[in-house]
Amino acid sequence: MSLTYRDATLDDLPAIVAIYNSTVPSRQVTADLDPVPVESRVAWFHAHGPQARPLWVVEEGGTVIAWLSFSDFYGRPAYSRTAEVSIYLDESARGKGLGKQLLQAAIDRAPALGIDTVLGFVFGHNAPSVRLFETFGFEPWGTLPRVAVLDGVERDLVILGRRLAAPRNAAATA
Repeated sequence: MSLTYRDATLDDLPAIVAIYNSTVPSRQVTADLDPVPVESRVAWFHAHGPQARPLWVVEEGGTVIAWLSFSDFYGRPAYSRTAEVSIYLDESARGKGLGKQLLQAAIDRAPALGIDTVLGFVFGHNAPSVRLFETFGFEPWGTLPRVAVLDGVERDLVILGRRLAAPRNAAATA
């Protein structure tokens, strides 16, 4: 599958939310227990922008089949060079290598966005997503044990991280 992505527009939000909502029943990808309405994601959409925290969509035949977002980590200025990456694929696009292509594109683009640390937050039981990040050199940086309850089952959240560049102030890390 050849990857072509573009910055999302507000008109893409219903498709973005539909893809997100398609993952809710699996209990593998999101901590939402019920589908979310489009209106609830408008502020989240506006927190993204092409210059710092992009939200990309992938289209096939004019239909959005995947999206990727860079999101602030912890929302404080000292963390501005760190971003969380989220990837969501339509059911029709899963298992075809698109997630790998999107994650590679995110890693490639991150330095130009002023990002030198990329994080993935993945449920511990979501082995395919953990493998995806590990394939690209992400390492487990932490586990929040049993912080989510999905259908009565406690689940771990694994924080996977990767540094993309050397620290700007090497003396401060020595």
